Amino acid sequence: MSEDHRALLVRITGRVQGVGFRAWTRDEAARLGLTGWVRNEADGSVAALIAGPETAVSAMIERLWHGPAGASVSSVEKQPAAIAEMPMGFRITR
Repeated sequence: MSEDHRALLVRITGRVQGVGFRAWTRDEAARLGLTGWVRNEADGSVAALIAGPETAVSAMIERLWHGPAGASVSSVEKQPAAIAEMPMGFRITR
């Protein structure tokens, strides 16, 4: 991965399940040209791997704080992700 690209594992908490958060995340990531995945977690949070250009990743983190209509985000926790190569596309996983 080049130096101007980064990957983050993100955990979003609050009212983020049952409000279309995963589909919204996939669509926003596509708009920004990001790759990775998003999924619901058993504890009610949403997890995502977000990879791409530094500026696009930063923009996505800001957007995650707002989410789709109906969401109420309490926290967006992020940590660097070590990935061997950039994932292809952005998908919803289970």
